Amino acid sequence: MTLERTIGRLLRPIRAGDRHLAWSDRRLRDIPATILLSSPGFAEAAPMPQRYAGTGVGENISPPLAWSNIPAGTLTLVLIMQDPDAPLPRPVTHLVAAIPAERDGVGEGMLAFGKDPTIELGRGSFRRIGYAGPRPPQGHGPHRYIFQIFALAGRLSGPTVPDLGSAIAGIAKSALARGRLTGTFERP
Repeated sequence: MTLERTIGRLLRPIRAGDRHLAWSDRRLRDIPATILLSSPGFAEAAPMPQRYAGTGVGENISPPLAWSNIPAGTLTLVLIMQDPDAPLPRPVTHLVAAIPAERDGVGEGMLAFGKDPTIELGRGSFRRIGYAGPRPPQGHGPHRYIFQIFALAGRLSGPTVPDLGSAIAGIAKSALARGRLTGTFERP
């Protein structure tokens, strides 16, 4: 057994928890959950293919995503991906992105830095910009990756490269609706 797997098994009971997800932020709790978010790459609560896993584990390619039921008056969509099962005090943020409201989805790999100039990529955990795929510790068990989408009546204001905190503050100002999709990934 490798050292990483041993450490992963020892840390198995430690999880950041859903209470720290953007979805659970007290300022966002009352936003109607009417957006339908899906992926042709994996089903709700199903394992994500290894190609979507992070560097060193997979190809670090963002999955294709589709959404519908966006409310009238939406100007911006904010997409956040978080891992609430990380053995840390807070979930790992794998993606923060502002997307034009005219879009009804993103293709595979389109959430990488420099791929699509119409998508504003924010800064996730560990100061990464753009999509950073799943890479849970070996032996830690299955992790959930929660894709959360928010429809805003305005633009996401704040820093040029928003982080999770500034994205949540912007969402709280003008959110109309939200939706979510969960994928899983495990490194045995």
